[in-house]
Amino acid sequence: MKYLPIAILALLLSGPLALAQNMLVRPAATTAPSETSASGDDVFVPVSKYIAAGNSEALSAWFADNLEIAVLARESDASRAQARQIVKSFFDTYTPRSFDITHTAGRANMKYALGNLKAGGESFVVTIFMSCKDNTYKIQQLKIERL
Repeated sequence: MKYLPIAILALLLSGPLALAQNMLVRPAATTAPSETSASGDDVFVPVSKYIAAGNSEALSAWFADNLEIAVLARESDASRAQARQIVKSFFDTYTPRSFDITHTAGRANMKYALGNLKAGGESFVVTIFMSCKDNTYKIQQLKIERL
């Protein structure tokens, strides 16, 4: 009961939608992207979390059915499963320590981000290009290059 006055104050100050959004319990984000994740730069939040954690399985949920992937100058067009294996191999070799998005941009139905990845004692630049189809953003291109 001691939180009820805070909830009422939050409702009065920010409206019912904001209160509902703050009170929702969100499941662990290992699921595929949904329509609710298709707005704004927030699409990069779970993606960057999975890169930082070295979680190729969860990251691959954001992959398009076919995508362009370039890891350490090896470029290929790959299926989601092939790309997952390529990223898993990279994460196995270079264990991620941190990942920070340094720049995002985009326009209607397209977004990209640049980030710095510290992994395996080295530094990498990661480029992520996403496009929106059926209200869901998917990774169309992923590049990981040494700094």
